[in-house]
Amino acid sequence: MISRDKGPTAQETFMQMAQAAGLRGRLLVTLGILFLIRMGIHIPIPGINRAQFAEAIRGNNQILSFLDIFSGGGLSALGVFALGILPYINASIIIQLLTAAIPSLENLQKNEGEAGRRKISQITRYVSLGWAIIQSTFLAAFWLKPFAFHYDALFVAETAIALVAGSMFVMWASEVITERGVGNGASLLIFVNIVATLPKALGDTISFVESGSRETVGRVVVLLLLFLATIVGIVFVQEGMRRIPIISARRQVGRRVLAEQRSFLPLRLNQGGVMPIIFAAAILSLPLLVENFIKNPEYSNIVRTYLIPGGSGAWVYAIVYLVSIVFFSYFYSSLIVNPVDVAQNLKKMGSSIPGIRPGKATSEYIERVLNRLTFLGAIFLGLIAIIPTAVETALKVPTFKGLGATSLLILVGVAIDTSKQIQTYVISQRYEGMVKQ
Repeated sequence: MISRDKGPTAQETFMQMAQAAGLRGRLLVTLGILFLIRMGIHIPIPGINRAQFAEAIRGNNQILSFLDIFSGGGLSALGVFALGILPYINASIIIQLLTAAIPSLENLQKNEGEAGRRKISQITRYVSLGWAIIQSTFLAAFWLKPFAFHYDALFVAETAIALVAGSMFVMWASEVITERGVGNGASLLIFVNIVATLPKALGDTISFVESGSRETVGRVVVLLLLFLATIVGIVFVQEGMRRIPIISARRQVGRRVLAEQRSFLPLRLNQGGVMPIIFAAAILSLPLLVENFIKNPEYSNIVRTYLIPGGSGAWVYAIVYLVSIVFFSYFYSSLIVNPVDVAQNLKKMGSSIPGIRPGKATSEYIERVLNRLTFLGAIFLGLIAIIPTAVETALKVPTFKGLGATSLLILVGVAIDTSKQIQTYVISQRYEGMVKQ
């Protein structure tokens, strides 16, 4: 007899994955769609010198190199799934920001229930389509112009249509994984895309070590140990939370009087996850994007000196990056947890925090605790975003270029969330078996 208070063991989890038809079917759907997406990345778009374009991405173009990581090499390969899930991710971020600013969207999310969430999902799809059109047109008209064999309006139109169609297919596939598979589809696609770039990075690292000296081996070992320590720190912080105790008042249901119930309000140490780093990286990539159009030597010198990690003024980049991460951490935390709403909900349920008066005092207390947690989480995000890149530059190991803190956070976060969902399904199967007995 398995105790209900114990989590499922690894043996029980694997047995359920192999024997339970429901979980096995979900896993097969997830793996099949992920394999299909990876195959589609290598279907090339015609009319482009892909070798030269891939070399340009591996060069000094920071923006495309960053995006290529999240498309699993699909951007450098110029496949029909080159944009991947990026338009859908951008659209989701835009809708989240607009939900906090537009009352009608906020009402759909909070008060309309499942119908409201479906409508918001539909709006997100339309925004994703528009964003994909903008990104694909910009990519075909500007970035691909030097690499096209015959550049004209027809080339731009055909390439943009192919990229938009591929992006919409990937968006549909991610939703199928979310509904009929295991885990969040969009997150899993990014996870697989990042994992797909690891073999090449490891192969380049082995070649770099073989061609170097003993000192080179030592530098690579130090960098790998730093990555392992960063992963351990990410796990602890991602799972870290502050549990605020809550007491529910005694209630009378019919002739029965229910005693006080004790529970807790969980506040995560890192409310925003990887989003603050993505927002900060997007803001800092704008000067590099503007540089491609201005073509001003003085402006280019400032950008290349102070606004890229490897510049001579990299300390300015580090400070701006850290401040941006702290700002977006507070911003994203305010979107996720509203202390006033939490205090009102607790008051409606007849619950309170011991020693804190309901209402305004409760909201002020939750806001104070949330601000402290957000500050600690933001400092942690800033450190793991800056330190690995700085150490990699100092040790002069260029083979892990692009696989920084953002990639590690996504890999660890998605792995934890997916494993928790599988464990939840295993626990539900356990209770179903107990009821049948």
